[in-house]
Amino acid sequence: MAQFDLNDDSVVVIIGSGAGGGTLANELAQKGIKSVVLEAGKRFELSDIENDEWTMFQKISWLDKRYSGGGWHGSVNHPTLPTWIVKGFGGSTIHWAGVALRFKEYEFKTRSTYGEIDGANVEDWPVDLEEMTPWYEKAELKMGVTGKTTGMPHLPWNNGFRVLAEGCRRTGRTDYRSGPMAINSVERDGRPACQQIGFCMQGCAIGAKWSTMYTELPRAEETGKCEIRTDAMVLKIEHDDAGKANAVVYADKDGNQHRQKARVVCVAGNSIESPRMLLNSASNMFPDGLANSSGQVGKNYMNHTTGGVYAVLPEKVHMYRGTSVAGIVGDEVYHDAGRGFAGGYYLEFLSLGLPFMAAFLEPGNTGWGRSVARALEGYDRMSGVWVLGEDLPQERNAITLHDSEVDQYGLPVPIVSKTPHNNDYEMTAHMYETSAQIYEAVGATDVYELPAYPATHNMGTNRMHADPSKGVVNAYGQAHDIDNLFVSDGSQFTSSAACNPTLTIVALAIRQAEYIAQEMNAQNI
Repeated sequence: MAQFDLNDDSVVVIIGSGAGGGTLANELAQKGIKSVVLEAGKRFELSDIENDEWTMFQKISWLDKRYSGGGWHGSVNHPTLPTWIVKGFGGSTIHWAGVALRFKEYEFKTRSTYGEIDGANVEDWPVDLEEMTPWYEKAELKMGVTGKTTGMPHLPWNNGFRVLAEGCRRTGRTDYRSGPMAINSVERDGRPACQQIGFCMQGCAIGAKWSTMYTELPRAEETGKCEIRTDAMVLKIEHDDAGKANAVVYADKDGNQHRQKARVVCVAGNSIESPRMLLNSASNMFPDGLANSSGQVGKNYMNHTTGGVYAVLPEKVHMYRGTSVAGIVGDEVYHDAGRGFAGGYYLEFLSLGLPFMAAFLEPGNTGWGRSVARALEGYDRMSGVWVLGEDLPQERNAITLHDSEVDQYGLPVPIVSKTPHNNDYEMTAHMYETSAQIYEAVGATDVYELPAYPATHNMGTNRMHADPSKGVVNAYGQAHDIDNLFVSDGSQFTSSAACNPTLTIVALAIRQAEYIAQEMNAQNI
């Protein structure tokens, strides 16, 4: 395993080891480029994965101090846990469910498609679907996504999705299937086929689901070109007198501080920690934070317009048997202003284990009360969906630094502020009505509307834009203000689209690695 000196200023320092950082590390390593990955959490192995919701929640979740702000329900229901992401080797690719959807063309061009929307900060990406398609294909091949690109069949349907699909058929819908998923349906790439164990969001105990924990990161290390340091919490990014990033300061598990020199710095800490790092790295030259001449660092936080709909059916379903997200309904993913909102949404079948169902059915009750007890009595007859729609960017939705409270590293605590746009309310009402219609078509006796869980899809806050005054990075995730500073995670998203973000993060990371290698070889960075 490679070990690089702290004074080695030829390395690329990558902050974070998830979908963006982990993929970037391996892509660069395969090109012969040296990197040091700084991961804030512990190193995990497959043997650490347990099929238990709460045990794994406590083991892998990022539970450092942070606060919810703004007018969203999270300020009340989850005041100190606005997001549900992983702090550890592999990042949130341990926790994700495996849904691997591409953006639609219009979702890259929301300003052109929707026009100006009052109260929203809608802009076009500096890339489009045609340009991203080959990178999507590379990502799908890398991750092992079921469907056309790999030729792998989609996963089998479970009972919960069969019920949903029949409701779709009876209500005239046609776009429902059990993929694309980055979960092997057959043995592939040294990983086994899915055994339908469930508990996908707690980590795949057999490694059938793609995660950088056991794919990209070990492969990067095997090249001898990548060193991964865990329990390494980044405190700030430093720069030289010319304004180029030249070092990253981090604390180890004992609180000792270290300074790793760098030729290039890539920030991939997720949409809360990445802008927090840039803001915490303010200096005399960059008084508002690194790469923040636009004032957009931390702004435009998006986490999808979501909620849950769970129906009690006349007969037993046992929805928990099989893949956690066993099917996807895409009929509502289109833009039609006549519906009363911009953008579209997916319905994704999602099995919640009994502990999580008790916790999220009526937030605040924490599993208690007559209404909760009555609902849980029908748990074995439930089928349900996670409704997932486009979340419009707003400048007021932002990651900011607390003005007095600090965490265990002495850094200002992040405040995650979110207030829904009217578009969210209109879309959510449509989502709930559509889901209820589908389940009522198959005889649902009760339909429960659940509010959103702590956000797992976190996007924006360091967005791409062709105009340096309107965005933080360019089309390659390269900071407009600092040539050798890159953003490599979902915080570079200009819009959220309606789909799960991981495939797009990986596609962008592969594309970014190609660009970084090109620019390093040309001595431009």
